[in-house]
Amino acid sequence: MDNKSELLSQLRIDRSDDEPGASKWPWIFGLCLLLLISAAILWAVTRSEPLLVETAIARTHNPDNQTPHQSVLDATGYVVARRYATVSSKVTAKVEEVLVEEGMRVEKGQVVARLDDVNDRKLLALEQAGLAMAEAQLEETRARLSEAERVLERVGELHRRELLSESELDVAQSNVQSLRAQQLAREAQLLSAQRRVELQEQHLDDLILRAPFTGVVISKDAQPGEMISPVSAGGGFTRTGICSLVDMESLEIEVDVNESYIQRVQAGQPVLATLEAYPNWRIPAQVIAIVPTADRQRATVRVRVGFDELDPRILPQMGVKVAFLESRSEAEESSVQARRDIVVPRSAVHRSDGRSMVYTLEDNKARRRAVEVEARNEHEFWVTSGLSPGDRYVLAPPPELDDGVAVTFQ
Repeated sequence: MDNKSELLSQLRIDRSDDEPGASKWPWIFGLCLLLLISAAILWAVTRSEPLLVETAIARTHNPDNQTPHQSVLDATGYVVARRYATVSSKVTAKVEEVLVEEGMRVEKGQVVARLDDVNDRKLLALEQAGLAMAEAQLEETRARLSEAERVLERVGELHRRELLSESELDVAQSNVQSLRAQQLAREAQLLSAQRRVELQEQHLDDLILRAPFTGVVISKDAQPGEMISPVSAGGGFTRTGICSLVDMESLEIEVDVNESYIQRVQAGQPVLATLEAYPNWRIPAQVIAIVPTADRQRATVRVRVGFDELDPRILPQMGVKVAFLESRSEAEESSVQARRDIVVPRSAVHRSDGRSMVYTLEDNKARRRAVEVEARNEHEFWVTSGLSPGDRYVLAPPPELDDGVAVTFQ
């Protein structure tokens, strides 16, 4: 028994030398770590992604940049030039020199091309020689007439003294009358020769082609060495023009309006034009005229629209969208232009508890804010109070958006 007791006493663990509480710290540390991991997992599971919303900055209405009119009709058309010309010649001739290129600006009367003038210069020299001959013949006739008149004067004096017979006086008088008639004929011949020279000079001048008006060359249609003619000769070897010229100051818009809606358009009506090439650029314009005829094939009426101000970006044959705007009275115009309130789209305003509300962004969270609004048009509200310039608001609040929800915006 004593041996067993000794053996059991040797197997017993002696805890008398351990420090008090030393074995509790690992358990406490492990428990804290477990709690932190559990909290992180719970936060990761319960955390939601910020809601993506579309926002805008509140700004006061600027009447200088906004139009007080509403569109009553939308249509499409093209930019055209009222002054457009193909520079050609009056005669058929060979092109000797072309002095323009595409995109070049030319002034009225500026030389754009020269045609071969060798034969015409020789014809001019021939006509000038004929003119010189006519002048010489006229001078000869005048000299002979002057002599005949002096002879007639002497014969008349002798006839009064009865020293010469009546027949000799008649001969002297007939000679003077004949030379006077010859002088008239020579003068007519001289005038005819002068006109022939002028005509030939005009032919030479016609071989120098000039710009009919100030504009920009949009196409070069002939080259040196080619034949040019005022009429088409067929076969494709004879050109009918040197270049095409456009007056950029005469650009306007042509719109074909369906005849069912033409009553919405009138002369002087304001228009907003948008070029297909520049969709964000609104160009003020107005109706110049309604062409008083309809196209019965397409059931349309052509409307001319003029730009208020031209711009180098506007080019012929560009596609353009046109919005015909309603006209207002002067009182309505001044009333609309006087307002400086904030304008927001109707989609940004919602009703809650009988009040108009918008969602604004504060510290990346949505905050519901009460506002007072007035109807501006079917798409927008005036905000008279509750929203300040510079506030960022949600354009179209999604159904899940609520006060205090974290959001991200674009």
